[in-house]
Amino acid sequence: MFDTILKPEFSTVGINQVQNGNNGLIPRSVADRSADLSLNLFTSKRETSLPRLGINSISLRRKLYRKSAPFASSGLGENRANFYPETRSKFVEDDNLLIQQKHHLLDQNKQFFPRLRNPLNGFKPSNVDPLTGLPTANPRAVNTQTTDRLLNPENRANSAVLHVKGTLRADRFIHHSNYQYTLFSGKGNVDFGSGYRDFVDLSNIHSRSVRFNLANHQGGGVVFNPGNGSRVFDALTLSNGRHILFEGMDSIRFSDGIVNLTVIPNDPLFARQSSLHSMGIHNAWRFTTGSNRVLIGVQDSGLGTNQNGFIHPELRNTTVYSNNYRDEFGLPESHGTGVQGIIAARSNNGVGLSGINWNSNVFHIDVLDGNFGDQTLEQATQNMITAAAQNGQRLVINMSLGTRTFNQIPAVHANFVNVVRNNPNTLFVIAAGNSGHQGQSGLASPATLAQHFNNVIAVGASWGTHDRDGFTRTPGQRIQYNWWGSQYGPGLTLMAPSEVYSTKTTRNRFGQVEFGYYLTGDRFNGTSAAAPNVAGVASLAWSVNPRLSAAQIKGILSRTADDLGTPGYDHFYGHGFVNADAAVRQAMAYARA
Repeated sequence: MFDTILKPEFSTVGINQVQNGNNGLIPRSVADRSADLSLNLFTSKRETSLPRLGINSISLRRKLYRKSAPFASSGLGENRANFYPETRSKFVEDDNLLIQQKHHLLDQNKQFFPRLRNPLNGFKPSNVDPLTGLPTANPRAVNTQTTDRLLNPENRANSAVLHVKGTLRADRFIHHSNYQYTLFSGKGNVDFGSGYRDFVDLSNIHSRSVRFNLANHQGGGVVFNPGNGSRVFDALTLSNGRHILFEGMDSIRFSDGIVNLTVIPNDPLFARQSSLHSMGIHNAWRFTTGSNRVLIGVQDSGLGTNQNGFIHPELRNTTVYSNNYRDEFGLPESHGTGVQGIIAARSNNGVGLSGINWNSNVFHIDVLDGNFGDQTLEQATQNMITAAAQNGQRLVINMSLGTRTFNQIPAVHANFVNVVRNNPNTLFVIAAGNSGHQGQSGLASPATLAQHFNNVIAVGASWGTHDRDGFTRTPGQRIQYNWWGSQYGPGLTLMAPSEVYSTKTTRNRFGQVEFGYYLTGDRFNGTSAAAPNVAGVASLAWSVNPRLSAAQIKGILSRTADDLGTPGYDHFYGHGFVNADAAVRQAMAYARA
């Protein structure tokens, strides 16, 4: 069976010798070790030595000089029948388990706005910033949102309802007293670590004059549909009878202080993890930090281990096969360590950085490079499905890997396609690919399956406020350099941060292994970094409502995403930039149906 890797202070047993072998993926040898190279294991980083890569670990390409060698022949060309699935729908917009009823605020009575014994649900007005610990007379914002961005489609003719939507930056939301109902929607805040906040400005109102109905996992808040699916909103009733509903807010500014609404872990690098802030992870943590009802599968390279067999100390307990989990370091850095750290690094432990999911179990299987003990995609998937079923868990699988192709499914993936088709309640989150700079539409495989299956999400990569070279970028913008770019095309589902902080394990030319972090100037990147951000968000949404199907989770993440590019769905941005807070709130709303 499988073992569980414990903290470094515990020993790991049953480790088999690593030998050469092939796991059914197409191998590729690269002998050149020139110093200025860009490798693309969906993570496009500069390296000083190059690996053997299989078809599922993308390709290797130069930044400046010679072209890469083509894939080596694998001898696995049999079984080349057309295996495109029959179902071609993009995703299930709604199904029988989703709420069909639309909630009308104007028809609700005051039972939705009760006076709570503790009106702040544990949040107290303060003039100290919880992240920096510094006095803050007023929260700071980059933008001020005062205009009518969207009226509820069911109330377009009724000026009593105003919906104001923010941006991926820090936004100040000003209340309009002439509206009976005001909805404020924060969209993540990439500036959070710099001390800027998404906040509701009620600085002319004392907190004691307001009735609070703050949402939580068990209840509270108001279920309302602003046009893209019902969600649970926090609610305030002012002394004049006006109502404010809001989501994605970092704080509320009153005349007597600031109510902070975010969860801030004590990990010292959290303040610099703008990727988490831009997705609103710190807002979603109010409702869940993950649950044991969800299993997170990671199919990647193995995990980097030191001479004692210990994995990175910032990775949580991980279920593995004892002859499979070690990264053979085909790359100087352990790709699997970086991917898993984004999803499930140890959090709120006063050390290092924060992962998205703090509690759900993690099952890691090495599927790359064709080494002894490595598994095929279909073998790894079936083993993860079996483990989840034995424990009554929902299963989300992250796959930061793929072929260097455009909208094609190679024969080597035929058996995996059948596994995806036959397991509709397993959610696959797959990196879109790194060849978008070539100007050709189409996703890598298996990400291209997202256009055919409701349980597959293809994830593209977005910049934050700056790129790796220090140039200013618009948050959410699709990443494209002249040496790699996020792939686009039919089936692209969501965008998520890349060039992010994560756990890092390296082995130098002397064979010594060191544990550290991807930090400024050396961030974990490519669509390899984007996919685990979405997998982490999906695991949070499923944690608050495990009754949902994989297709429903995909639909929730798609509907609640921040629309980018051309309005509505498009092939460059999919449904938009993932929004953790809105996704979790929608999953909670469906749990209350």
